Amino acid sequence: MNKTEAFLKNHNIKASTINLQRVVDAFSDEMKKGLEGKESSLEMIPTYIEAESEFKDGGKVLAIDAGGTNFRAAIVSFRSNNQVEIGEIIHKKMPGVNQEISAETFFNTMASYIEELAEKVDKIGFCFSYAVEIFPNKDGRLIKFSKEVQAPEVIGKMIGKSLLEALGNPNKKIVLLNDTVATLLAGKSARVEKSYDSFIGFILGTGTNTSYIEKNSNILKKENLDPNNSQIINMETGNFGKAPLTDLDLKFDNTTNNPSEYTFEKMFSGGYFGGLCLTVLQSAAEENLFSSEAAACINKVDSLTAEEANDFLLGADSEGNILNKCFKHESDREASSQIIDALIERASLMVAANLAAVVLKTGKGTKPEKPILITIEGTTFYKLHKLQERFENYLSDYLSGDKKRYVEFANIDYSSLKGAALAAQLN
Repeated sequence: MNKTEAFLKNHNIKASTINLQRVVDAFSDEMKKGLEGKESSLEMIPTYIEAESEFKDGGKVLAIDAGGTNFRAAIVSFRSNNQVEIGEIIHKKMPGVNQEISAETFFNTMASYIEELAEKVDKIGFCFSYAVEIFPNKDGRLIKFSKEVQAPEVIGKMIGKSLLEALGNPNKKIVLLNDTVATLLAGKSARVEKSYDSFIGFILGTGTNTSYIEKNSNILKKENLDPNNSQIINMETGNFGKAPLTDLDLKFDNTTNNPSEYTFEKMFSGGYFGGLCLTVLQSAAEENLFSSEAAACINKVDSLTAEEANDFLLGADSEGNILNKCFKHESDREASSQIIDALIERASLMVAANLAAVVLKTGKGTKPEKPILITIEGTTFYKLHKLQERFENYLSDYLSGDKKRYVEFANIDYSSLKGAALAAQLN
């Protein structure tokens, strides 16, 4: 065993040291507790959006996609055979990104972006990818913004209602949802020609999250739900708190703005993966895995992006990449590449555990002619070196034998806009 292998093993970073079944069991247990209203790291937020209905031909709605720093909107028309046609897309910056603004300015700015489009439709589907509590009328109250948006007065306000009031049309129908729910619906619509047993939406980009369809009879924390129906659940899986964190995960967590929160997300999502790699590489330098020259260089690095770590692993010859500057000698490059690759391997296992637990929770996909469709979005999932391939291998191996389930994967363009439109049409 070489020094790098010993380092990875000693810090329990290697995927081979992780008990996949134990992670799936912990995930499943947190799901159940979240649905029952017990203390859980998974919020399991009911969306009140039913996904079992069939889409209708004809008509048009306004679809809005707001998340991070970007705001997009377009008129979406529904053609025959479930074809979704997106009109010209408006691209704007989320209000409150550059400076702190009032709630009035926040909603008035968004209204100014869409007022001409809103006059052409009766329904609006609003993909609002921030932490929101959803209500039976399919509107939602903001719990908190991510750090990019500075509009503290908006916290606690009903998003859909406030936007319609700013538009001067409080009676228009609006459906609020998040991007994983939109992704699920977009997948369902795109594959209408085939019969699926259920649908899952998964996102791995800057952050990570999952949605799936749950029976109302299992959502014990909400009263007066029709037990014969089902609805989409927004799981908020980035906050899963029972993952096998290592000492180096905890070390990195303490450098973030929200220690002890979203620790699962911090193991592999794009917004954190670069920082995690830097923490592990600097710890490796402290344990003399690199030459003195490389160690001195990496210990001076203040920040690292997921893209930079991935490009280095892929051998991209970029002078601007700090890892290329630090790891010039072949032995240093091999050791550092091995560490980053091990973190991606572990990431693929964690994603497999996440989705395996959700697949089993649905109770669906037991027959090959009716698989579960998992629609996956996010640049981190598709661009991190071999993550997709490794994830599919782990999931396939796990969903075998007495746990055999059949799944298919989809990647849908403009899934947030399409899903928002479909939510408005269905509801």
